[in-house]
Amino acid sequence: MLTDSKYEFDVEAHRARLIPLLKVILDTPRRLNPREHQQLMRRHPKPAGEGFYSLANLVDAWRAFAGQDGLPGYDEALLYKLRRKPVRTLSGVTPLTLLTKPFPCPGACIFCPNDVRMPKSYLADEPGAQRAEKNAFDPYLQTWMRLQTYHNLGHSTDKIEIIILGGTWSFYPETYQLWFVRRIFDALRDFGLGIDRRDEVAAALREKSMFAGEPVSNVTILGRVMPASYNQTVQQIYADEMRRSRGLADQIALGERERGIADEYATWDELEAAQRDNERANCRAVGLVIETRPDHISEAEVIRLRRLGCTKVQIGFQSLNDTVLALNKRGHDVAATRRAVKLLRRAGFKIHAHWMPNLYGSSPGADLEDYERIFADPDFRPDELKIYPCSLIESAELMQQYEAGDWRPYSHEELLELLVACFKLTPEYCRLTRVIRDIPGTDIVDGNKVTNFRQLVEREMARQGAKSADIRAREIRVKAVNEQDLRLDIQRYRTSSGEELFLQFINEERDIAGFLRLSLPSPKTEPLMPELRNCAMIREVHVYGLALGIGAAMAGRAQHAGLGKRLIERAADLASACGFKVLAVISSVGTREYYRRRGFSDGRLYQLRDLKGAAAQDSPLPLE
Repeated sequence: MLTDSKYEFDVEAHRARLIPLLKVILDTPRRLNPREHQQLMRRHPKPAGEGFYSLANLVDAWRAFAGQDGLPGYDEALLYKLRRKPVRTLSGVTPLTLLTKPFPCPGACIFCPNDVRMPKSYLADEPGAQRAEKNAFDPYLQTWMRLQTYHNLGHSTDKIEIIILGGTWSFYPETYQLWFVRRIFDALRDFGLGIDRRDEVAAALREKSMFAGEPVSNVTILGRVMPASYNQTVQQIYADEMRRSRGLADQIALGERERGIADEYATWDELEAAQRDNERANCRAVGLVIETRPDHISEAEVIRLRRLGCTKVQIGFQSLNDTVLALNKRGHDVAATRRAVKLLRRAGFKIHAHWMPNLYGSSPGADLEDYERIFADPDFRPDELKIYPCSLIESAELMQQYEAGDWRPYSHEELLELLVACFKLTPEYCRLTRVIRDIPGTDIVDGNKVTNFRQLVEREMARQGAKSADIRAREIRVKAVNEQDLRLDIQRYRTSSGEELFLQFINEERDIAGFLRLSLPSPKTEPLMPELRNCAMIREVHVYGLALGIGAAMAGRAQHAGLGKRLIERAADLASACGFKVLAVISSVGTREYYRRRGFSDGRLYQLRDLKGAAAQDSPLPLE
């Protein structure tokens, strides 16, 4: 079992105290709420005034003592009772978010924060940003630390969704992108094997910072006054490092210098080797997400993202109103967003849009029209959506409009009324992943500081007799799944590249246990790559419920109950009936082996399955 030299707890020395404590927690029919848990810890403190047992202590003890001294045998369902923030892995995978280093941004949006310690649009005291800065933005350190935290708190680390945030990914140098992704895979491999190279990496980073000047995360830049724009300031502060990085890349490529572990350089061959290694690793990447701008999406960029192993793109719509985009100095128009979405959809990517109400020049009424357009217009219709009401940050240019009286944040009542209306317009095929950005209230000059606004929206909808239909509101989560209670529901809608089918296993209340996104391109839609010619495309397969280890099974849980296989077989039937000869899937690195077992073979950037002789699945579940 993995251990952390910086995290030491002798469970055996506390056996006599921990066994009774674990029995109380595990024998309780449900998970204790925070108040009940705190009261229990106070009744069972550590000896000699050492404080209270942490959840990590309890998880360690459960792993060590399961099946002993009257405790039940090890069971993932029981481990759920000990987890901190169990909601993190209730969507079926374990999300791992990393930030790239501060770097110039091609945008000049007036609402964007300008914290030169962070990549553009992020603030140093946001939780994810704090973790990144603590690890000097190094991808290996960020990945290893986050995996260790999940493990210590009882979460599965087998199936990882990698989420790379920070500025505009497509604007970073290609060698940096290759290195960043490759080092994530290196950390997944090492953690799964119980290898810890963090001290080695940290030592290399210290040596590098001494050679290059001040490290990226040095707090002395806190006191600097920005003399000009974010880009000018970042370039000034990190100019030596940027020049050195470019020089090192050239020297390494020419074989003039031996590469160090902290040098931000990798090749495509090295990345592809790391990807192949991850296909059967203990910690597998089942998704890779990047964020970028619509005006940085081209055919070449889409292909490059696919080569990196990317399966989902977070893309900033912000607004679908050209006047609002121009007033906020967004730097692109709505036409650019249309082009970007079409290119991404043609390549099979999941599209995760960002939308911002309350921008300068807009109004609640205009925002509602904007939101209606997102799903009414076939050129958009994203799979996932983050709603980020504009927050006023002191370092943002929007302060000028605010002080001049030209912009104001919506009142609580205005924002609540708008978001309730937006939730009601959200179709079942879309997942509202976030409603309010996790910006600390201390950074917000004026406007909404309530972080649980989604709960307020859902509470108001319930008062009105309504309920959100989006995926997140309907996830099965920890509910028991009875096969006989599920039916397959299929929704169809048009997109800019053809027709989309959303297949979902739901119960009578329309709670969702699993879904599949099937793209049926129009004959007029030219494929981006030859291997996709005449192909239907599986863009996503997702089974909800408690995240289980690879190959694990648990009675009453949606994961590993065969729902994914049933969805794939039904998709094959539908694609074949529509005249497609091949079914493609935009698989992630860590799911390639799964799709091979489902009859798919490896192409250049996708996995493909011949549809000749595709037959209806033999399933007791009714298919609509």
